[in-house]
Amino acid sequence: MPTEIIEGIATRYEVAGSGPPLLMFSPGGFNATLDNWRSQGVYRRLGLLDHLTKEYTCITFDRRESGLSGGRVERLGWAAYVAQGRGLLQRLGVERAHLMGGCVGCSIVTTFAVAHPEAVLSMVLFSPAGGVRYRMTQHERLGRHLAYVAEHGLAGVVALARTGDKPFTQDARVGPWVTVIRRDPAFADSYARLDPDRYAVLVTGMTRTLFDRDTVPGPEPEDLLRLDVPALIVPGQDASHATSAARYLQECLPRAEYWDVPVDEQTELTAPARVLEFLARR
Repeated sequence: MPTEIIEGIATRYEVAGSGPPLLMFSPGGFNATLDNWRSQGVYRRLGLLDHLTKEYTCITFDRRESGLSGGRVERLGWAAYVAQGRGLLQRLGVERAHLMGGCVGCSIVTTFAVAHPEAVLSMVLFSPAGGVRYRMTQHERLGRHLAYVAEHGLAGVVALARTGDKPFTQDARVGPWVTVIRRDPAFADSYARLDPDRYAVLVTGMTRTLFDRDTVPGPEPEDLLRLDVPALIVPGQDASHATSAARYLQECLPRAEYWDVPVDEQTELTAPARVLEFLARR
């Protein structure tokens, strides 16, 4: 698959299908790879990508610090993830696109739309990540990583990362930069030499600013309330994708359509058709 260097970070991406452009921010938390649209949970069951590529040019990519994309140790925020997607569109010569996010990708899509409304035709927000338990889980996961750093040092994190293949979402000890550590020896060496106290401050700040509320993280609600972009919201219904999170987006987005269908009734027959019907009107 092709790779573009965006703001100094390699981005692995794929373009499939034909028709209007649809930039897709992958589900999967800190392991948001383009493959997740076909292999992960509800997305595998629904076959969304197979249906969407019949009518749209679908642009999927590994989010930075995920899959075969690169990364950089810095305090990550939603704007950093937006910059990657926006940069990819610019490299591909796309001025305006539909955006779709799955899971935590919804936070990036809404942040993108607030920052660059002129570039967004519409938003599909599929099973938004959020809710009280989601916030607690993310804080606990990053806290476990910092506890491991405090006991074993950053060189210990590198050593542990090299002994296994689990992503950060499955083994909190290895941290958010684990995929880059495993793939890039130079990155791993520089990571191991970082000042652990400064690193702890960075990750603590990242935890607080990324996951700062008991609903969908991302833009402030006052910014969403002023956003003049059509949106389709498809609710989730579990500890990481609370239905209340989807309802929050419905409340905040003036041009939202809420598909009030339980997860077990979101099928390959119904869900792709609902998304396609919404996109066709934009």
